[in-house]
Amino acid sequence: MANKMETIGVLTSGGDAPGMNAAIRAVVRTAIARGLKVKGIKKGYMGLLNEEIIDMQPKSVSDIIQRGGTVLGTARCLEFKTPEGQKRGAEICRRHGIDGMVVIGGDGSYRGAQALSRNGIHTIGLPGTIELDIACTDYTIGFDTAVNTAMEAIDKVKDTSSSHERCSIIEVMGRHAGYIALWCGIANGAEDILIPERYNFNEQDIINNIIENRKKGKTHHLIINAEGIGHSASMARRIEAATGIETRATILGYMQRGGSPTAKDRVYASMMGAKAVDILIEGKTNRVVGYRGGQYVDIDIEEALNMTKDISDYECEVARLLSL
Repeated sequence: MANKMETIGVLTSGGDAPGMNAAIRAVVRTAIARGLKVKGIKKGYMGLLNEEIIDMQPKSVSDIIQRGGTVLGTARCLEFKTPEGQKRGAEICRRHGIDGMVVIGGDGSYRGAQALSRNGIHTIGLPGTIELDIACTDYTIGFDTAVNTAMEAIDKVKDTSSSHERCSIIEVMGRHAGYIALWCGIANGAEDILIPERYNFNEQDIINNIIENRKKGKTHHLIINAEGIGHSASMARRIEAATGIETRATILGYMQRGGSPTAKDRVYASMMGAKAVDILIEGKTNRVVGYRGGQYVDIDIEEALNMTKDISDYECEVARLLSL
């Protein structure tokens, strides 16, 4: 082992995502198989500063791969955003013999990982977020489960919407990104998909589309609205007033974060967890594990944070064509 690493820590930070437990399990079991000790940090960076640190064995992660959420817990921590908090976090790692850290979370978690690395703790980030909004990777842990959960719920709402000949606005999560909305819009056959990356905030276009579709004989109208646009309830009232068509808003909310992860989230998260351990053993630090072009890769955190990402015009065009 190039850096004589003996003990690694693992924590989950920010919003929880299905598949985080698969990643934790892979980190623990891969590290132990490679001859390392593992410590779990509860409640993210807040737990680190509070020294909520436990020893982990292979049995510690038995029967968790199918569970949603994170067995280590997660929390926001304003103190860790300060240089003083970051320095104290690194000192706590050293006091507990932690040579390297695997941080599972989104871009905010990466900034914390970067700070630990600057303070002498070898750190690797894993992309754990349902939003798919991390630019350095084609895949983020939890997205596949979240979008499937939303898709199944939307199918159910669509059934009753069709029975009552309603217009339905269904709001999905995604923070400032429209990936969940776009995927659900295509998968659920929506007539309108509203995403922050493309929406012009002209509700008259939607109203015109609803009226034209009724003239063509469509008995219901499905609008998928991204969280980054929001205001679904007030939008429903305005559309109903303008069209005379009963319009209902449904906000799916945090159900999208929970539930048993899909096979994809279990397998990809497991591969990323194992990859994180192996690149720590190689002596690398300040890296992010990503999935690009069919390969698991590692990228400098600074480079990853500076990358930008956008939904492709082609995907948006296909979504529009399929809604006709």
